[in-house]
Amino acid sequence: MFSFETLAKQFSDKFNTRHFPGTLPSLYQPAEYFLSIGGKRIRPVICLMGNELFDAIQPDAWHVAHAVELFHNFTLIHDDIMDKAPLRRGMQTVHVKYNESTALLAGDVMIVAAYDYLSKITPLHLPKIMHLFNKTAREVCEGQQLDMDFEERQEVTLEEYMHMVTLKTSVLLAASLQMGAMLGGSGEGNQDHLYAFGKNLGIAFQLQDDYLDAFGDPEKFGKQPGGDIMANKKTFLTIQALEAATPVQKKELLRLMKENPPDKVDSVLQIFKDCEVDVWAKNLKDKYLSLALQHLEDTAVISSRKQPLQELALFLVQREH
Repeated sequence: MFSFETLAKQFSDKFNTRHFPGTLPSLYQPAEYFLSIGGKRIRPVICLMGNELFDAIQPDAWHVAHAVELFHNFTLIHDDIMDKAPLRRGMQTVHVKYNESTALLAGDVMIVAAYDYLSKITPLHLPKIMHLFNKTAREVCEGQQLDMDFEERQEVTLEEYMHMVTLKTSVLLAASLQMGAMLGGSGEGNQDHLYAFGKNLGIAFQLQDDYLDAFGDPEKFGKQPGGDIMANKKTFLTIQALEAATPVQKKELLRLMKENPPDKVDSVLQIFKDCEVDVWAKNLKDKYLSLALQHLEDTAVISSRKQPLQELALFLVQREH
């Protein structure tokens, strides 16, 4: 069994090549630029890990992993446009470096390339893989739309936010793992457990993201905390604070969100602490991590083969950056 780090290195070695033709550099160079920025490659690697739980990694798993990573980057390019984000992983976003129209097309050709990789898998697996991939792609789009819808609303319930996070973040992680398991010859029962593992892990991952943005150590997190607060993003912490706050605290929190005073971040963080949303977030994160690990435990594979996935889950949810 390979560790996540080893598989990530193997995947990067295969993925870090030219994916688009040299013709029409005004279209393809921006796409290659964005892919060169890199990333954690969690989703494609977890696909490979899902395969390796049950069998040696099949050539088809590499094709699906490439498709997953290209699809993920397609969503990131389009998300950056919608969020008007200037930077991605410390580098200029495509719409800033080039322009919005080019960024849209660069994302579009990535999803075309993703389907080209899917077309290479064996006919035996193609229908089920394609169905799950398409279902997941649609759900990710639904999650992004809900995220934008929430920006227009003053309040969002925890249940609504959880649903959005599941669609926008969790389902791609879950599906990547399930597709790898399919290619490894897994039965449907094990696939269901692994999908649930990935889905719950994705929620815990987002909880940790929201927590770090508010309370992370700047030296470890790599940036000053409070970016979500400044942007008035609906996060787990904001939603819980609005729910748990006293009438006076709630009025002040809404004022801070509306007026954006210079001390906004510190003042909001103080309300978060007074409402104990930091403790609440840690407890909820641990709950979803436990759910994820229970589904991994219930997967009918010897424990030693599940260890790399367990280690990855603990790292993703306990990370400080």
